[in-house]
Amino acid sequence: MRHFSLFLLVAVLFIAAPACAEEYIIGEGDTLFVHIWGENDLNRQVLVRPDGMISMPGINDVQAAGFTISQLRGEVEKRLKRLIKDPIVNISLQQSMNSRVYVVGGGVEPTVYEMSQRTTLLHVLASVGSLAGADLEKSYVYRDGKKVMSDFSGLFKRGDFQKDIQLKPGDTVFLPVKYDRNVFVIGAVNQPQAIPFVEGLTVLDALLQAGDFSKYADEDEISIVRTEDGKQQVIKVKTKALLEKGDFKQNVQLHAGDYIVAKESFF
Repeated sequence: MRHFSLFLLVAVLFIAAPACAEEYIIGEGDTLFVHIWGENDLNRQVLVRPDGMISMPGINDVQAAGFTISQLRGEVEKRLKRLIKDPIVNISLQQSMNSRVYVVGGGVEPTVYEMSQRTTLLHVLASVGSLAGADLEKSYVYRDGKKVMSDFSGLFKRGDFQKDIQLKPGDTVFLPVKYDRNVFVIGAVNQPQAIPFVEGLTVLDALLQAGDFSKYADEDEISIVRTEDGKQQVIKVKTKALLEKGDFKQNVQLHAGDYIVAKESFF
């Protein structure tokens, strides 16, 4: 009767436990608690060693890494049958060192994300800070030697939640740097250069940072070359009207990736 009551209690506990606990794969460094009903001297907290084993009194070393909780429980029960009649074993995860997601790439600070619960890609993206410097379109999740999801722009910018995949321990989220976060001033200026883009940057700001026109420049007009959705457009700016007459309609707001081209004069 005692064993039957304990069996019902254990069954209820396992039914109530979340499915993810059964799916969790034990790894090296994890801490487990092993409870054997009616055998208090055998109950103990165990650490999964670097060789993947745990040590239990009476049954010596048991392979734990690579097993699920239920698989390990079955193995411990099988070994304990040599010592105890009908052992009832419960194993719980106390601390996980095998539930990490790695966030890397030049677009963000490298981060190790500890998953204490079911975690999706959007949870991680929302936790790593600013993504302004990351190229979301070229980002991807890397798992078991292959990309399992690419291009985060739809998920993060437009709320395409169908792409919000559940992450697994050991996944790597790669966020490369967005290389078009500059504005480029080229041609007949004193200091041709790439200028870090910030919101609100204008043509005048860029020209001042480039040291104004060189003596060979055609100061009447410059061109802004802009690429959007794969199409290139050229925006003409009347620089004399801007600089000499204060026509601030010519002070065009720049976009990341714009090229400001100052042409040379032939006269």
